[in-house]
Amino acid sequence: MALTYTPEVEFGSPCPDFRLPGVDGKVHGRDDFAGGRALLVMFICNHCPYVKAVEDRLIALGRECEAKGVKVAAICSNDAESHPDDSFENLKKRAFEKRYPFPYLHDESQATARAFGAVCTPDFFLYDAGLRLAYRGRLDDSWKDPAAVQRRDLSEAIDALIAERPPRPDQKPSMGCNIKWKASTR
Repeated sequence: MALTYTPEVEFGSPCPDFRLPGVDGKVHGRDDFAGGRALLVMFICNHCPYVKAVEDRLIALGRECEAKGVKVAAICSNDAESHPDDSFENLKKRAFEKRYPFPYLHDESQATARAFGAVCTPDFFLYDAGLRLAYRGRLDDSWKDPAAVQRRDLSEAIDALIAERPPRPDQKPSMGCNIKWKASTR
């Protein structure tokens, strides 16, 4: 596992367009997530220990977002050939077992991850109601131990957008395993 941190980004940039198959049997596109108070796009996967450590918190956040009118999409872009836990069938199993409250999408071509500039799992992109990037940072201040969380950075950013305020400017990068790129797309 290679530890990777998210780079700084240009806030206000538009959400890239995408159309991806979901584990629910539907194809989901960016415009399907428009009309919410905000849009959270999470790049996650099944195998990464960083994602596994925060998975229950992501599920809880997904439920909170649903109640607040915030749309959420989770995307797995990892090469399933080198990491079979991240195959479409295994994504379906995981989402069903854990009862994900958000669509779990498969980016087999990895074009969506490249369009977003995603680099790791988990990697969070929070867009305002106009689908402009407002936050790219960590979930909270203790990825490993949920009992030690003092600051819920992503949740605070969501609440700021709902209150029509910009998120705090001192955004800390997310960290996790690097996206497992296909040899042909490196």
